[in-house]
Amino acid sequence: MDMNISDWIKKVEKRVGKLSSAQKILLITDGSVTTILDVLKGPVNIKTLIQEFRKADTKIADELGIAKGDTVNYRIVVIGHKEPLIHAVSLIPVNRPNNNFKEDLIRANIPIGRILKKYNIEARREIMHIGVEEPSEELIQIFNTNSPMLTRTYNIIHKDKVLIRIKETFPKSLFTE
Repeated sequence: MDMNISDWIKKVEKRVGKLSSAQKILLITDGSVTTILDVLKGPVNIKTLIQEFRKADTKIADELGIAKGDTVNYRIVVIGHKEPLIHAVSLIPVNRPNNNFKEDLIRANIPIGRILKKYNIEARREIMHIGVEEPSEELIQIFNTNSPMLTRTYNIIHKDKVLIRIKETFPKSLFTE
């Protein structure tokens, strides 16, 4: 991690203006985003857009600390309440989680934070990047806005290895209160 969290927030604010407290919390938390969303918006649910197994290319293998060609569970979900709140892409080396944990991930419609809690998995979140991106066509359709997208990428570390890598994205126009 080249920059500390406050430097990342300052860099984002230079690009898009002042962030609300809720936006900052969602970008920097090392806890469960699901729990934060439950408090901010009410109980959230998951809509799985893509769930498939892929072979790790060199970049993904390096990010996850696995061998090129190892199988990775690639999952894209939208977390929402009455509206889409967060778009999340996760990469999970299939040889790392235990079988029950893996089965719940593959079932797909359970937030990762809730799965970690269900199995009492002690893990830490290590933020790798916080930034701003222009919305893709897919994100414009999902969120019904062309607002700049706030994004963070982090690893969930368990037993000193990357268990899951997640990129979460949400529009700057959300969580403004």
